[in-house]
Amino acid sequence: MKGTFPVSKFRELQTPFYYYDTDLLRETLEVVKNESDRYGNYVVHYAVKANANPKILEVIRDSGMGADCVSGGEIKACLDAGFPAEKVVFAGVGKADWEIELGLDHDIFCFNVESIPELEVINELAAAKGKTANVAFRINPDVAAHTHANITTGLAENKFGISMEDMDHVIDVALGMDHVKFIGLHFHIGSQILDMGDFVALCHRVNELQDRLEARGITFGHVNVGGGLGIDYDHPNEQPIPEFQSYFVTYAEHLKLRPGQTLYFELGRSIVGQCGNLISKVLYVKQGAKKQFAILDAGMTDLIRPALYDAYHQMENITSEAAVESYDVVGPICESSDVFGKEVKLNQVKRGDYIAMRSAGAYGEIMASGYNCRQLPQGYTSDELS
Repeated sequence: MKGTFPVSKFRELQTPFYYYDTDLLRETLEVVKNESDRYGNYVVHYAVKANANPKILEVIRDSGMGADCVSGGEIKACLDAGFPAEKVVFAGVGKADWEIELGLDHDIFCFNVESIPELEVINELAAAKGKTANVAFRINPDVAAHTHANITTGLAENKFGISMEDMDHVIDVALGMDHVKFIGLHFHIGSQILDMGDFVALCHRVNELQDRLEARGITFGHVNVGGGLGIDYDHPNEQPIPEFQSYFVTYAEHLKLRPGQTLYFELGRSIVGQCGNLISKVLYVKQGAKKQFAILDAGMTDLIRPALYDAYHQMENITSEAAVESYDVVGPICESSDVFGKEVKLNQVKRGDYIAMRSAGAYGEIMASGYNCRQLPQGYTSDELS
């Protein structure tokens, strides 16, 4: 079963470009809201690094969701899109002074801190402005996630977070500072996680750490468990909306929140992944010695995930109903890794056909580059093209 696309509208646009189904995005946001609202004290922030297209940000803003940012640029993009500063969280292992000052100037909700040196800089910059910054400490829980090695973040060997052994000391340091306020703990174990057992393991670790701090008389109001919920790249039509119910139930059943605590989530891919598609045009069909190639005008500069992670995206020839043939689908970039898929089954391809790469709403447009002096792809929504 193929997706549904306004191909007649596509012919008016320069390929390659991203096409976003905003109806699906709104439906996904509604499911997230309904499932998280069941618990009363669950708050969801959108992880902006997945997709910062201004039109997408505006739809997410309208849902009432907050924003999780990992750079000053993302903070600015969210503020420009109308997100309230009090719903913005700033994470990231290497925050520059200007980025911290941007957050302080706008009184964002919280800084997720990853080291004592960072904490000291935030305290110093806040003091210079006569302000007090809310801080949560990102703890590395040493929990393995069943996902690609490049997007695992919760192991002791990863660069992210403060070790569990150092947690007590870092909190003590913060409690002795005048211009930071310790409000909670932050965790994130990785991305594209489909095994709920990984989140159960995180819950058990958070429970242990809370018990340890409580024994010292240290309590706090906020627990942030990050995001990481994956999407079904194999069946975007059959499962366009992820298993949010199972995701939130997992935390409700296994995480032992204290009275008055709020649980925060940072969902990105699971919100925008399925609503986005990279639309490309076939430049040539080339018959090789052993296989045939469909050469597209999109390349790894437009969607780097297959080259970077060996990631799979379902592909559809949305302008052909001819018999299915096998192709290696490649781009025009002068790199051998500029391959979207090998032995891909597509309705017979000819020059000028449109190929849709599905499930490309997350880490697609946002990671595009100008390598080979190529123009960045534009993004269009179904609202615009309806």
